[in-house]
Amino acid sequence: MPTRPLPGELLGPPPARFPCLSSLPCDTETGPVYSRRFWQCVVRVIRMGTNVVRKLTTIQPIPKQSRDSVGKRAPYGRFGLVLMVTRACNLRCAYCYAGKKTTQTMEPQLGRMAIDKAVRSLRPGGTLELGFFGGEPLLVAQQVAGLIEHARKRTAEADARLEMSMTTNGTIAEGAAWDVMTAPDVQLSISHDGLPEVHDCYRRTPDGGGSSAEVLATINRLLAAGRDICVSMVVRPDTVARMPDGIAFLQQHGVRRIQPTLDLWTHWDRQAADHLRTAIAQTAELWYRGLPEHSISWFDEKAAKLCGLTIGPTARCGFGDGEVAVSPEGHLYPCERLIGDGGPDDPMRLPCDAADGDDFLSVPGPAASESPCGSCQIESDCNTFCRCSNYVRTGDVNRPDGLLCLWNQACREETARILEKMAMPDE
Repeated sequence: MPTRPLPGELLGPPPARFPCLSSLPCDTETGPVYSRRFWQCVVRVIRMGTNVVRKLTTIQPIPKQSRDSVGKRAPYGRFGLVLMVTRACNLRCAYCYAGKKTTQTMEPQLGRMAIDKAVRSLRPGGTLELGFFGGEPLLVAQQVAGLIEHARKRTAEADARLEMSMTTNGTIAEGAAWDVMTAPDVQLSISHDGLPEVHDCYRRTPDGGGSSAEVLATINRLLAAGRDICVSMVVRPDTVARMPDGIAFLQQHGVRRIQPTLDLWTHWDRQAADHLRTAIAQTAELWYRGLPEHSISWFDEKAAKLCGLTIGPTARCGFGDGEVAVSPEGHLYPCERLIGDGGPDDPMRLPCDAADGDDFLSVPGPAASESPCGSCQIESDCNTFCRCSNYVRTGDVNRPDGLLCLWNQACREETARILEKMAMPDE
């Protein structure tokens, strides 16, 4: 069972079949800032009369690898490794799911060993997707810088490609931390919850002070330096009605990429769900008005799927098969969001550690049940394949709850509405 109380199925289980959502037929990570040509293609697809989605391909997990007779998988074309480099954090966010805040920090040797094993899990010419997580990773910025350099060296030696990412709270921006944040080969995500007063309700310092002003100063400094960043914005039941205003605020500050993220660890009742649906519709209009310069992940992903545009694979959501997360103690998890307090009773801790074996090809993934979504009309457009989100909501990695279904349904419906508006002849 999960280490935290589950919110339960307050919105009900997923329906067996959704009603038709739009005149268009009836999706996992932050998308890129799509080019003007991308959106010209979107409009062209619709204007050509495409009203049947054939096979949709967008950002989604790589298919599972088969195992040999001793339980070892074939090397991967892409492998995802997330290092929780420290449990320490200089904030005390009320909704944090990353376990207790301690001074526990990953030993550099452990981080290098995990990178080496991940590289050995790739086939020739493969891609290592390396992420840094915390706690607050920039509290140990010098160590992160060393691991980045080690990953560059090891992938170059192995003739492999390297894609790196990091999420930070944006309050540490000097010295080695600034060097890491401005590294051109690191995709940077900064956490800010939209309106300053909303952000400061939950993202507080240990003495109870707000952190918005400091984070916004870091965002402004990065933008002035020409750094492309994504802002991750947590959305809760009591803040969801202000999501559109928060996104507009960030856009006015020059942020071009925004990734709203639902707080899945809290209670969402029917009223909050109704507010979510309304906020999605309002935010879709912001997305429409900001195209193509601005990106809001919820709608970018759905647009790509509805128009049948290929974005490319990712190791994300491999969930132990082509993706692992390593805790500071060296324990393995299928996703960094499920790293608990490090004890032996963590339900999602995998039955091996980072020090075991020469690669990650023999890591056993969590047990899975049969998905109930096979009869759903929009299954191919949906991202309820995120087993971490499913597990948090229902305790079953393959079963979403009504909140996840409503969110996907509303985002798809509003994206289709905006695409139809884009396809209308100019007045």
